[in-house]
Amino acid sequence: MRKALVLSILLIVVCISASAQLPAIQLKDTDGKSMNMSELNKKGHPVILSFFATWCKPCLRELSAINEVYADWQEETGVELIAVSIDQGQDVAKVKPLVDGSAWDFNVLLDPGSDLKRAMGVNVIPHVFLLDGEGNIVSSHIGYTEGGDAVLFDEVKKLVNK
Repeated sequence: MRKALVLSILLIVVCISASAQLPAIQLKDTDGKSMNMSELNKKGHPVILSFFATWCKPCLRELSAINEVYADWQEETGVELIAVSIDQGQDVAKVKPLVDGSAWDFNVLLDPGSDLKRAMGVNVIPHVFLLDGEGNIVSSHIGYTEGGDAVLFDEVKKLVNK
């Protein structure tokens, strides 16, 4: 049974890697509105998908750093940031107050069952994926270092200027 589960997870990860598209998984935002991840990038502009948790200090620093320049990024490139909380259990209730208190100007989705996290092969957070205007995963990075947001924005600008 365990071997079958491991093989299934590996197959999902391989399929995602091969197709480089987001899986068709439904998540809800902090207001309860559903979003199908496979439909996420049908607008033709880059999308940053950032996995985080309320208890992850590097995640919060990264998202706060991006939030400070997010309006400029959107104006210049049309990029959209979607943060995905992997909080579970009682920690899920902490997400909306954190988002409201931080005044984040981007969408925050909840993945309490870790469905998207598993499907995307996320094992360490923060984990950020960059999608092009077609919905293809073009890059990803794990962890956060000061100034990493500038590097990410350079990648976004390269996609827009192709």
